[in-house]
Amino acid sequence: MESKAILKHERVSPRKVKRIMDIVRGKRAGEAMISLKFLPHSSAKIIAKVLRSAMANAEQKKVADPDSMKVSGLFVNQGPVMKRVMSRAMGRANIIKKRTSHITVVLEE
Repeated sequence: MESKAILKHERVSPRKVKRIMDIVRGKRAGEAMISLKFLPHSSAKIIAKVLRSAMANAEQKKVADPDSMKVSGLFVNQGPVMKRVMSRAMGRANIIKKRTSHITVVLEE
């Protein structure tokens, strides 16, 4: 049985989230929470939030002990991009892309 949690439209780029996901993928949920707690990256807190939600979903379903479940699926997709304009010299403009992410965590027994 599996438990899943999805966080959509998080204001962090998918590239920054992916480097943290490789550390956590394949570990037990309890170990993953401990390792995320001590990472200095801001996206580690975001992934911990989604992992905590998936563990709560597993507890609500009464599937198994959430701490002993394994992080089987952990992936990020790109969400919508907010485009902003920054004025430059001589009447020109640069486009600033503010990227968002959709983060998914899947736990299995």
